[in-house]
Amino acid sequence: MESAAAAASSVTFYDFLDRMRNPASLDLVRSIKSFIVSSSFYAANPENDGKRVQEFYLTMEGAIREHPLWTGATEEEVDHAMEGLEKYVMTKLFSRTFASASEDSKIDHEISEKICLLQTFLKPEHLDIPAVLQNEASWLLAEKELQKINTFKAPREKLSCIMNCCRVINNLLLNASMSENHVLAGLDDFLPVLIYVTIKANPPQLHSNLKFIQLYRRQAKLVSEAAYYFTNLVSAKEFIVDLSAKSLSMDEIKFEESMQAARSTNKEIQTEASTTLLGQTDPTPTRIQDKIRDLSGGSNYPYMDAKAGELTIGDVERLLSLYKDVVTKYTSLRAAVRHHSFPHSEGTSFSLTQPEGVNTKIDHQRGN
Repeated sequence: MESAAAAASSVTFYDFLDRMRNPASLDLVRSIKSFIVSSSFYAANPENDGKRVQEFYLTMEGAIREHPLWTGATEEEVDHAMEGLEKYVMTKLFSRTFASASEDSKIDHEISEKICLLQTFLKPEHLDIPAVLQNEASWLLAEKELQKINTFKAPREKLSCIMNCCRVINNLLLNASMSENHVLAGLDDFLPVLIYVTIKANPPQLHSNLKFIQLYRRQAKLVSEAAYYFTNLVSAKEFIVDLSAKSLSMDEIKFEESMQAARSTNKEIQTEASTTLLGQTDPTPTRIQDKIRDLSGGSNYPYMDAKAGELTIGDVERLLSLYKDVVTKYTSLRAAVRHHSFPHSEGTSFSLTQPEGVNTKIDHQRGN
């Protein structure tokens, strides 16, 4: 799932870069550069920036359709060019446009903290998820897809993480309907599972990622299946923000006691961690690790102290998932530090974060 989406995105992007290397594309390159540079002339404002970017997409789409390099191009080829343009522009503007408002960072933090508390006690039955739809293996896969959202800078690729997550859930529902004769209830089945998966995953900067996609993904592409899944995750986020005992099949007193217990334990963990960082040795250093394990239902590194003979067949899937997650993060980190530039006839250049091993220079002959 991930590799196919990543490969398709890479092919589209590299085709765009190849076209931009052609001397005939100098006018388009100048327009792109001018837009990126001009963005620094305005104070950062997410709504205004989003409007300017969307208008630029439309302007460039018209220019590409009329450009000699795309004479006779199919709609798919024009769409590929626009996907490449979107990724390029938003990669260059990422530091300006992602989580640029202090309020967004505050909301991200509040959501993440609330999810951390909910993770300590929330169960599928509290969201009325029937037993027939409870599948830890599928949920884990969906969680991992959602957690990858921060490894990308392009709106399309962030949205793909959401769609991959939701497709896993949708397949789970379809399989249950066929194998267990469960009559699907549409959104009434889908949304509770998505909410639970989101809480289990606690994806980083959830609010900022959703806002970034909404503002900077080409509006023509935020439709149909993509729009449906995106809207459902927005609904899941809002449900979590407003979540209380009344939102759940849970006694109100029990809910408040559980939340308070989670807050107290988190506070104690933070206090002990601060004490340790200040150089005061904890006589029982495993206490913090034990508390974290109790809170999360398992350590983030549950196999660090395990021996081969202690592993079971059921551990293989989780170990494979953890391995893939480590490789994904390592690959993304290594790619992020590689920057390439491509010079132009005016002596200026663009730089772009690129996957390793790819030459992204766009050279133009002087005088063309």
